[in-house]
Amino acid sequence: MNTSHFFVTGDPMIYGADVSIVLAVVAIVVSLTYLKKWGWLWREWLTTVDHKKIGIMYLLAALLMLFRGGVDAILMRLQLAVPNNRFLASDHYNEIFTTHGVIMILFMAMPFMFALFNIVVPLQIGARDVAYPLLNAVSFWLFFIGAMLFNISFVIGGSPSSGWLSYPPLSEKMFSPGPGQNFWIWGIQISGIGSLATGINFVVTILKMRAPSMRLRDMPLFTWSVLSSSIAILGAFPILTVALIMLTIDRLLGGHFFTITAGGNPMMYINLIWMWGHPEVYIVVLPAFGVFSEVVATFSKKRIFGYASMVYSMIAIAVVSYYTWVHHFFTMGAGVDVNIVFAICTMIIAIPTGVKVFNWLFTMYRGRVTISQPMLWMVAFVPCFLVGGATGVMLAAAPADYQYHNSYFLIAHFHQVLIGGVVFGYLAGMYYWFPKIFGFELNETLGRWGFWLWQIGFYVCFMPQYALGFMGMTRRLYTYNQSAGWDMGWAPLNFISSIGAFLMGIAFIIQVWQILYSIKYGKRDVTGDAWNGRTLEWSIPSPAPLYNFAIIPEVKGRDAWWYKKEEMRQEGYKEETPKYEPIHMPKNSGIPFIMSSLFFIAGFGFTFEWYWMGFAGLIGVAVTLFVRSFQYDTDYYIQADEVERTEKALRNPTSI
Repeated sequence: MNTSHFFVTGDPMIYGADVSIVLAVVAIVVSLTYLKKWGWLWREWLTTVDHKKIGIMYLLAALLMLFRGGVDAILMRLQLAVPNNRFLASDHYNEIFTTHGVIMILFMAMPFMFALFNIVVPLQIGARDVAYPLLNAVSFWLFFIGAMLFNISFVIGGSPSSGWLSYPPLSEKMFSPGPGQNFWIWGIQISGIGSLATGINFVVTILKMRAPSMRLRDMPLFTWSVLSSSIAILGAFPILTVALIMLTIDRLLGGHFFTITAGGNPMMYINLIWMWGHPEVYIVVLPAFGVFSEVVATFSKKRIFGYASMVYSMIAIAVVSYYTWVHHFFTMGAGVDVNIVFAICTMIIAIPTGVKVFNWLFTMYRGRVTISQPMLWMVAFVPCFLVGGATGVMLAAAPADYQYHNSYFLIAHFHQVLIGGVVFGYLAGMYYWFPKIFGFELNETLGRWGFWLWQIGFYVCFMPQYALGFMGMTRRLYTYNQSAGWDMGWAPLNFISSIGAFLMGIAFIIQVWQILYSIKYGKRDVTGDAWNGRTLEWSIPSPAPLYNFAIIPEVKGRDAWWYKKEEMRQEGYKEETPKYEPIHMPKNSGIPFIMSSLFFIAGFGFTFEWYWMGFAGLIGVAVTLFVRSFQYDTDYYIQADEVERTEKALRNPTSI
């Protein structure tokens, strides 16, 4: 067992991180012990299979990872703010941009997306739970364990440094011999299994668990976006799994899938990783489109314009996204014919996206638009994504891409789309469904401060990077000399860009303060319908009870809750006395948490090539599966009288 260089040393920032981690762990342990909350933590959270609580845990993890990835971004911008900066060494800079990309895409955007999946979809389709509650808990804990395994690399073993997609040969053992690259492989592999399981779960949930009266053409657009994204997950993530297995064989078993000197082909890896990677971009942005569709309809007080075209465009995006991956390496000699085909496909995918933008604008046209916090993010998205789409079409043109490729123009475009589309979208979703999740609204004033600092910081940060790309500044550049800085004009633009990054960081801090402030002072939602919503989640109390719906709702068409409210306002309407029945629910289980902890042991062991630990962890996983297969007492019934008492307490709190 080789334990040399186990802990990362020699960098003051790492020592600061060590101290912070120790203090945070001690504070958590002491607090839980003092408040006697260990049992509560186990019963209510670590063993829960309630989709709403799992969604909350995804949300907290996503915000934590947004902070971690944001710190990486600020460190990079500090390094590039002035010429000849020695704030970061080149190796440390490589590690930071590698971890920044992985964290933001796989450990921030994906859990943020899955948070909204879990919190919203069952409520929108009139279901009491997801199709596979236990698998849902397994999915979360595999994601979380994978994220933790990846994140500890910066204090134990060392972070990966071969880029967020880890192209060979740099990611092969000859050039990345330490455990850092193994952390990358096992962290992503374990969390990827959870993501694939989530995709399966929500496809089945949407197709089989809808209220019996809800047809596919009655589903809310957010649910359609989740279905499209989940189907894309089923096609994309197995490709990632295979690519990582092949890279693992190369590194740990002496294989040569990608070793060119031994007959391998690194271009095979690049094709595989982008066959997953580009659909992944649309996997995370499609649910954001669904969020915007819900927000714009609610705050325009109109049905969404062009419902059918919105559905077809989402399906088209999910399908065409699989025929665009080669535009990531137009310059690698695939040939004119191949480049033409993928250039055309990349341009075509802009059409269904444009359809959506026009439909949102037509929905607002002559609507009674209310500029609430969620609507602010929706309105901000439109010009941002238009710029991102236009620059994307520029990159899709193969001859032009020969000039833009690997330049800061690409960096600016990528962030324009991912922040403007994904982050803005999920923040809009968080603000929109926050009252439904927690029962109170977020403070409006602090929210607007955070919003405007995000917007100003975003454009100050990334608009200069388009110009830097035209000026010849390339990606992955950790420093530049005085000549490039001042004679070529790089220094002023980099300094301005760094200011923008700090403004976005301040905006995030304000949003965290907004949440903490609103916990005590936020406006409580006693109606269950904080925004005068249109879909079924607004028909039940906030927060939703364990069973979601005491009586499965009857859906008579699109915007079911909006038209139910119209019916209730009609003269002579008389609500029927509800007849409650026992509700079947799954029991909590410790199996997902224990299984995922054993996956962590396996991943940690294989990362350091301690095979005894790796195989011991996998054997433990097999044992948990075996034990689960013999568990038969896995569900229970909430009796009708308990349902009745709960409904009365939630809907008439003043009468209790």
